[in-house]
Amino acid sequence: MLELILQAFVTMNGFATSPVVLLVLAFIGAYLGSRAVEVIPFTRRIIERREAQALERE
Repeated sequence: MLELILQAFVTMNGFATSPVVLLVLAFIGAYLGSRAVEVIPFTRRIIERREAQALERE
């Protein structure tokens, strides 16, 4: 059982050091982050306030 767990970690380490996989993970993280900002009400209010202030300045 321990060998299986260690093999899984070694395999994931190999994937994590690949630049292609890191780029894919970065895009996935950016997408999920943007979705989280839209869903969380607190951050949405902050963005709306900033947009309102920007419109007032113009």
